[in-house]
Amino acid sequence: MRAQRSKQDMNIEPAGFPVAAPRIQRPRRGMVLAAGLGKRMRPLTVSMPKPLVPVRKRPLIDYALDQLERAGVEEVVVNVHYFAEMVRGHVSRRRGMPISISDESDRLLDTGGGIANAIGRFDDQAFFLLNSDTFWIDGVTPNLELMASAWRDEDMDGLLLLSPTVNAVGYGGPGDFLLAPDGRIARRPERRVAPFVYAGAAILHPRLFAGRNADPFSLNEVFDTAIEAGRLRGVRLEGMWFHVGTPGAIRLAERAIADSAA
Repeated sequence: MRAQRSKQDMNIEPAGFPVAAPRIQRPRRGMVLAAGLGKRMRPLTVSMPKPLVPVRKRPLIDYALDQLERAGVEEVVVNVHYFAEMVRGHVSRRRGMPISISDESDRLLDTGGGIANAIGRFDDQAFFLLNSDTFWIDGVTPNLELMASAWRDEDMDGLLLLSPTVNAVGYGGPGDFLLAPDGRIARRPERRVAPFVYAGAAILHPRLFAGRNADPFSLNEVFDTAIEAGRLRGVRLEGMWFHVGTPGAIRLAERAIADSAA
């Protein structure tokens, strides 16, 4: 069956965004969101911020920072709020790419506001965005490489990494998006399930935040605006994706990683 190019049929034949040969406009900067309160991770987050909760004896945030470093990112911004000094101290001990702090200690800005608060640091250039509570095991080609290869600055304002829900460890929701063969995405229709979930990684251009103040708002508002303008795309994650939102999800992730290495 041929895939049709209507939103109604976008969930029939979900596929990844095709990797094309033209020049790759590789992002050289990145941001990691690490300011959340981690309420669902309690009691672990009573005494530490969620980004420092260990999975296989390694803090969650290090998985994100390692991915960015392997992708050749030259500078990273980390936003902080809850147990800000603990996160600041941890990233200051890393060696390699420079890491700067966007401090939200006085006011939590949510995902969109946190990025808007730091947007001037990216010099109007596209950048990687990673959550600090999700990570993955890459397939044959690293996922950030797939994203860099798929990014087209002239055609997109954002590119999201999307995991098939059937392969998502620690995720039990109805999915977020429909993904067409050409990379266009649409929101999950109401009262239906969608085959893809946002994997907590994106390439974003600062123009997405034009006119936005550093006030609390969700990144989903920006995504929806870009979808309406036809400027948001998706790429299918290769490998295994982990959503680590609760203590139970840590155990699931550790077991799945051990099984994959067996």
